[in-house]
Amino acid sequence: MASGLLLGGAVAALVTAAVPAHSPSSSPVFVDPPPDKIVIDVATVNGSGCRPGSAAVAVSEDNTAFTVTYSEYLAQVGGNSDPTAFRKNCQLSLVVHVPSGFTYAIAQADYRGFASLQSGASAVQRASYYFQGSSQTVFKNHTFNGALNDNWQATDTTDWANLVYAPCGVQRNFNINTELRVNAGTSSPSRVSFMTMDSTDGDINTVYHMAWKECPGK
Repeated sequence: MASGLLLGGAVAALVTAAVPAHSPSSSPVFVDPPPDKIVIDVATVNGSGCRPGSAAVAVSEDNTAFTVTYSEYLAQVGGNSDPTAFRKNCQLSLVVHVPSGFTYAIAQADYRGFASLQSGASAVQRASYYFQGSSQTVFKNHTFNGALNDNWQATDTTDWANLVYAPCGVQRNFNINTELRVNAGTSSPSRVSFMTMDSTDGDINTVYHMAWKECPGK
């Protein structure tokens, strides 16, 4: 599936985090976001949590964020839930057109959503991201236990020294893999528990912080 830039529904955003260029010579030199416009296209969308047409991407006007829109990302168990609904996943492959002379890395991801878990039930949110042709990062898991009926938030952070940058001068898709899983546990089989990565009020629910660096020879 190929898609242009779209916006609407529940939102996930990628916000740039710039570090002043005064790091030691042995460390990468961090710079402000590039002034030229970033363009992002959705190359492929796969997964039970983001069927074709239910996820899209848009870049912010100030070049400091991109938003991923999910409209059907919900996992649930109990009651009359489909037996396969306890786990939902989404795999996005994004074509990120970065201005010449710059590259980027993901420094932090802040995930948000809503969960309604019965007493005895639990849920897991997990995510990983990697550039095409490189090794996939290890999934980072966040567990939530019932009883819970509230917004949830989880943060994945990468130390600056361990940031993995997109290769300079070569186009590599940026892949985002996420998953929601709900376990009924000891809760009553007749009671529904669910977890979602969307929001009814349209607030931002995922933030991917970026670090920028100039490529050699710029």
